[in-house]
Parts: sequence; C-alpha cells; structure tokens
Amino acid sequence: MVKQKRAVKMAKKGKPIRQVAAIPFRLDAEGGVEVLLITSNTTKRFIVPKGWPMKGKSGKKAAKIEAEEEAGVTGRILKLPLGTYDYWKRLKTRFINVKVTVYLLEVESILTEWQESARRHRAWLSPEDAALLVDEPELGTLVRSMNDANLAE
Repeated sequence: MVKQKRAVKMAKKGKPIRQVAAIPFRLDAEGGVEVLLITSNTTKRFIVPKGWPMKGKSGKKAAKIEAEEEAGVTGRILKLPLGTYDYWKRLKTRFINVKVTVYLLEVESILTEWQESARRHRAWLSPEDAALLVDEPELGTLVRSMNDANLAE
C-alpha cells in the first residue's frame, strides 16, 4: 500500500510510474512454448506476475520475486527484457498509467503452495491463447512474440 501511495504522488507530479513483470514459460515435449498466466486479485482476469520495483534489487530480480510470490514458480530470468507495455492500474480512488518492463522467466520449479496461492489461479497456455486472454494489447503482442523469440539464452 505504501508503494501505491508513492505511485499516486508521483503520478500527480507527472512522473512516470514503473512496474516490473515476469512472463513464466516452459517448453513442452515437442519444444513448443507454454506461458503461465495468473488471475488478478480483484477482477480475476488473466495477467502476468508483476509489481513495483524493489529498493536495492534489479528489475530482473524484482520480477523473479513477483513470479514466485504471485504465481508460485521459480526459475531463471533471461538477461534482457522482452519489452515494455503500458496499462491503467486501478487504485481505490483513481486509475494511474503504468509502464511495465517485462522479463522472461524460464520455469524450473512449480510450487504447490506459495504466498498468494489462496487468491490466484494459474493456467499454462500457448502464447496465442495467452495473448487473447490478457486485456492489454501491448502485453498480448509481447506474449505472442514468444513463438519467434530465441528463448535459449
């Protein structure tokens, strides 16, 4: 909540608001890409794990932590971000525009219990299906591009 209050103050001053996200993925038996989406806390729509930058941690590290807390997966974050997208974050009294830097997380372990397991559901999907389920068009484009990305870094 403190980070949201800080974000609102920054937004009022016209400063950019930033978050980091992870797109967890794995390869199926045929080498095809599968993407993990989770449900949001409030609207239950499909999203990727994301959150506010963390003091003293790189964007990559913060995205990895968000993936474990929100989606219950651990693994290796690829070195370079996949890209960015913008969305309108719903707060109690307003919306703020947020730019999200997206990292890919190659899933190595799937936890059966995790910090937010009681509040979220997970779904493994093809990039095409995942792109259709997310509300943000720019995020959908990033997810869809995973079929063409070199995921062996």
